[in-house]
Amino acid sequence: MYERFFGLQERPFDLVPNPRFLYLASRHREALSNLRFGLTTARGLTLLIGEAGTGKTTLVQAILAEMNGSSPQHVLVSNPTLTRAEFYQYLATGFGFGVEVGDSKTTFLFELRRHLLQRHQVGHLSALLIDEAQSLPSELLEEVRLLSNMETSTTKLLNVVLVGQPEFADRLNEPGLRQLKQRISLRCEIGPFELRETAAYIAGRLRIAGGEPSEMFTRDAVVTIHEVSTGLPRTINVICDNALISGFAMQTKPVGSAIVQEVCRDFDVRLQPPVLPPTPEDVNNEAAPQLGAQPGPNEAAAPKRRFSFL
Repeated sequence: MYERFFGLQERPFDLVPNPRFLYLASRHREALSNLRFGLTTARGLTLLIGEAGTGKTTLVQAILAEMNGSSPQHVLVSNPTLTRAEFYQYLATGFGFGVEVGDSKTTFLFELRRHLLQRHQVGHLSALLIDEAQSLPSELLEEVRLLSNMETSTTKLLNVVLVGQPEFADRLNEPGLRQLKQRISLRCEIGPFELRETAAYIAGRLRIAGGEPSEMFTRDAVVTIHEVSTGLPRTINVICDNALISGFAMQTKPVGSAIVQEVCRDFDVRLQPPVLPPTPEDVNNEAAPQLGAQPGPNEAAAPKRRFSFL
């Protein structure tokens, strides 16, 4: 749509986890290393935590693309809202056993152990990756724990990677899941970008798509994008894509902060004051409103405002 106008060969901000557009901030690079280690050595359970939109799925796709054709065999579960029966049918098909093996849990477990041992004997690894792990029903979390127990006296036979949002980490603190949490041998967490990382992320995607960043967005526009998105890659993509659409419609380049702000209004982005902790003076004033106290020096200064994405 806007590619020719901006000199792009493809759309740089599509909402798909394309490893070609992977940008590694420091914590993302650390997380990718942990995933690589967790899948290429017999580690058992690996946990990746990150807020929605921080790029967890992109990291998973990147590491799987990196391992394509190598010895680790993997099964990826992207939608874990399954029943126990559906879960085993999915795994049976993923490991190449056929749907009928998944019809019986006993048959599946026997076949899986035989399969894992055969691969282990020739030096090959096997892995199960579960994305959106915060949506796993409790009964499936117990099944995952038991699958992670498949081992010999000297090594783990099945690596398990759990990828989820922060509420999944909270679930793991529940007493009933303590046995699963104790089995986690690697844990990593990713978060939003800082401003310089947001700028590098936008520039990197534009260059990969064949464009020149300085001809796409002004510096003020990038600052606004960061403030509005709070550094979340998915939100950055939405804002940038729609800002380029608007820039094309208005025949304007580079896209400035005004266009970005207009896009944000379309997506119901608002300026909100930060929630500040009460000062002792605030507490005293609330406790004795009848005194009619004058605003103190801290109250006289208006707090800085920030953007939030609603």
